[in-house]
Amino acid sequence: MQIETKGLIIRENSVGESDRLVTVLTSGEGVVRAFAQQAKKLKNSKLSATQLFSYSRLTIFKGRDKYIIDDAQPIEVFFDLRRDIERLSLAQYFCELAGALAPQEAEAGDFLRLMLNSFHFLCKGLRPNAQIKAIVEMKMLSLAGYMPNLICCSGCSCYEAEEMFFLPRKGLIDCRDCFADSAEPAVRLSRGALTGLRHIIYADFEKLFSFSLSKQGLKELSAASEQYVLSTLERSFNTLEFYRQMKTEDESTNG
Repeated sequence: MQIETKGLIIRENSVGESDRLVTVLTSGEGVVRAFAQQAKKLKNSKLSATQLFSYSRLTIFKGRDKYIIDDAQPIEVFFDLRRDIERLSLAQYFCELAGALAPQEAEAGDFLRLMLNSFHFLCKGLRPNAQIKAIVEMKMLSLAGYMPNLICCSGCSCYEAEEMFFLPRKGLIDCRDCFADSAEPAVRLSRGALTGLRHIIYADFEKLFSFSLSKQGLKELSAASEQYVLSTLERSFNTLEFYRQMKTEDESTNG
C-alpha cells in the first residue's frame, strides 16, 4: 500500500554508505520507521528531505513488515535550529520525547502540530527557550494521556493561594496548608507559574504559546514540567542530559 503524507523527521540513522533509516512523525500514521534508499547521495532529492528536523512531503510504500520511502520533497528544513547549540539540543530533546510518546500507526496530528510550532518558535526566537521546553513537555504528556489535574488543590479544593505546590508524581497541586502534611516531592509555584502551567494544559491550541512569565516564574514552570516528565515516564533522556550539561557550562562561563 502506498501512502502520501507529510512528516517530520525526528531521527535518522545511516545504513551502509548511501541509505538512511528514518523515524518520521506523521499526522495520519503516527510514528513511522522507514528506509530511504540512496538518500545520502548528493543528487538525490531525498538528501535534505530525510535529514533530522526536516518537514517533508513523503510517498511511502507500506509493506507487510517495513516502510520504504519512494519519494521525498522538503517543505521546511528548520536550518536555523543548527545555528545555536541550545536550540539544537532542545530540538533533539523534543524529537526524542515525540518518539517516546506519540502513537504508532494511529492519528497523531496534534503531536505533529506541537512539534512544528515549537520548531518555529525556536527558530524565530519568539519565546524564551525555557518556556517552549515547558510547553512541549507538558502538552506532549497531556496528549499522550498523562494530563495533570490542575483545577484546584487536591486537599481542600481551593483554586488559588499565595503559594501552591505541584506534585509531579501524582500530577496534582496542593495549597501550602495541605502540602504541609505531605511527604511527596514537590515544586513550589507562584501565582504566575501556576497560571502558566494551567494555560499550557487547558488553553486552546491556537493560544498555546501566548503567555509570558517573569524570569522566576519561568524557572518554576520549567522545574515543574521537567520533573513531571521524569516522574511520569520514570526515565531520563540522553538529549535532556546533554541540554542540562550545555546549560550548566554556559551559565558557568557567563557567571
